[in-house]
Amino acid sequence: MNIFKTTILTLTGMALLASAGCSKKETGTSLEGNPFKEVSSLPFGAPDFSKITDADYLPAIKAGIEQQREEIRAIVESDEPATFENVILAYEKSGRLLDRATNTFFAVSGADGTDAITKVEAEVIPLLTSWGDEITFNDKLFAKIKTVYDNELNALQGEDKKLLEEIYDGFVRSGANLDAEQKKELEKINARIAVLEQTFGKRLPEAVNNSLIWISSEEELAGLTPDAIEQLKHNAEANGSKAPYAVILTNTTQQPILASLENRAVREQIYNASIHRTDQDSKYNTYPIVAELAKLRAKKGEILGFANYADYSLSNSMAKNSENVMNFLNSLIDNFLPKLEREMKEIEKYAQRTMGSDFSLRPYDIPYYSAQMKKEHFSISEEDVKPYFQVDSVLENGVFYAATRAYGITFEERFDLPTYHKDMRVFTVKDKDGSEMGLFYFDPFARPTKRGGAWMSALQKQSRFYDTKPIIYNVLNIVKAPEGQPTFCTWDNVTTLFHEFGHALHGLLSDCKYNSLSGTAVYRDFVEMPSQFNEYFATVPEVFDHYAKHYETGEPMPAALKANMLNSVLYLPAYSLAENLAASYLDMAWHLSSSEQVASEAEAPDFEAQAFEQSRLNLPQIAPRYRSTYFNHVWGGGYAAGYYSYVWSEVLTANVMDYFTAHGSLNPEVGQAFRDKILSKGNTVDLSQAFTDFTGLAEPDAAALLPARGIK
Repeated sequence: MNIFKTTILTLTGMALLASAGCSKKETGTSLEGNPFKEVSSLPFGAPDFSKITDADYLPAIKAGIEQQREEIRAIVESDEPATFENVILAYEKSGRLLDRATNTFFAVSGADGTDAITKVEAEVIPLLTSWGDEITFNDKLFAKIKTVYDNELNALQGEDKKLLEEIYDGFVRSGANLDAEQKKELEKINARIAVLEQTFGKRLPEAVNNSLIWISSEEELAGLTPDAIEQLKHNAEANGSKAPYAVILTNTTQQPILASLENRAVREQIYNASIHRTDQDSKYNTYPIVAELAKLRAKKGEILGFANYADYSLSNSMAKNSENVMNFLNSLIDNFLPKLEREMKEIEKYAQRTMGSDFSLRPYDIPYYSAQMKKEHFSISEEDVKPYFQVDSVLENGVFYAATRAYGITFEERFDLPTYHKDMRVFTVKDKDGSEMGLFYFDPFARPTKRGGAWMSALQKQSRFYDTKPIIYNVLNIVKAPEGQPTFCTWDNVTTLFHEFGHALHGLLSDCKYNSLSGTAVYRDFVEMPSQFNEYFATVPEVFDHYAKHYETGEPMPAALKANMLNSVLYLPAYSLAENLAASYLDMAWHLSSSEQVASEAEAPDFEAQAFEQSRLNLPQIAPRYRSTYFNHVWGGGYAAGYYSYVWSEVLTANVMDYFTAHGSLNPEVGQAFRDKILSKGNTVDLSQAFTDFTGLAEPDAAALLPARGIK
């Protein structure tokens, strides 16, 4: 068991690498009646949510820490010479109760974070942070690990060697080689960082829930469909009816509703509410958290021997260092900027046809006029296609169908397993031969207790060593229709659903010995490739035809509408990439600063503006996908100095897509090769070599990115 992966990622809400439970019983006199005391008797060891109460988590986590403390004490106090078996494997086996409790707790706290759960989390975060530091700075334990590393590394092979390397490197990266004074300082920094990240992650949904945009008349909502207006009316009624209609913000800067609203003043009002939701004049101001976190991270990087936090973080990535990341981003921007400027002028010129020659395009105008251009060019709108994207059909007839065609796996819904929320669905995943591979939980709908965005994680990871099968879940934030009405996906929802299931496949199709290496336990700038690639299937004609059916008639989308729909996906594509590149640049700017250079709370807005200017993407029409104050990936998630990885992985994705397209998009032989060489391997092989083994490319070809985006 690798405490660094469990602690670091679950504490930040990105528990892609969370460890699995095992099949044996554990004892613990303090847990009588607690459902975490033993492995669940449900199929696959699935958590029995019908028995778990909010009061069960903290005692189980405390008992799990104490149990692992005893297990590590046994390793340290053993008089036997240190070996791979009695040190590394014993460490890997430790902490099973803690794994079981934390995996379940963080699944619930992210997706159904009630007031009671939030209170528990406030106690759990410091406990786990302190426990992680206690393990990291256990000199006797590290000495034994180092002895095995020095004496046995070259004698080991395959996954055994990789496990030893990862555990040793994890300790070193976490400060095991520091002196006593440095360890004490790092321990304090880690504790404070954990609290700040948790505070940031909880403040954002509070800010969203309290940033409603109240609309007083239906006339202001011109451009919206009756269904959309009804939804805004429902929002208002559910939130106190301060006005007849209410707009609820989504996680990103741009808001989907801006694509339809004709009233520019209302668009500007919504946009300003979005970008200022957590500003200095807001009750939910996050600038103090951002500034303090950036400074603490910079200090952490310096203590660990790096010039800044970015170089520390990136030393464990495909990119390797900040220089490579910045060269990558700047090179992309060099090629991309003229195309972006051309697209912005094209949209502005279109808007001037109706608004006058002196009309100046702003960020809140982009979604609307892009949608109008798309509608005029392709004769479609979001409302035209919406009846064909019913959420259950997208999941079952699209996402599952593509996985069946490409990888041979099938899905059977089951109703005997309890869940933490009534909206969840559960499926048994079966392999080609009918054998059961694991479970998939699906939690699609937005609610006030759920943090923003979408994610995948594991209640249990695959491991041949423990004979555990994966229990994987996807969480999304699709707006649920009023009771009795079907819920539809936007196109963004569709691609997000495919995307997150790509992560799920990475966990479900894992075939690794050790759970610390299995599934998504890979470099951050590699982990997004399987998920981004899975979006590819959303537009493969056979898959599209299978799920894009009218929710009432069952008829497939008409040929003309389908052609326009698929063509429109890549129409005016530059803005979305600009959003991502701008956010990536902002992330890097914060984490390239030394502890002396980090902007203060007062300086933070100017610092952000300067970073945006340095990116050269500071056109008047462009806004980053996230501003610093609501950039949860970076300040509350696991992507500090790592948001670039979405674009980096997209290069890998473009290369993989090209291979599938050339050899058959749904060719089962190609799918099996991708499964065997990429999806099943986890972190057991060199990832660059795995990429080469599948694509045949000696290195990723970045030239494929812009064409894949439809940018010419």
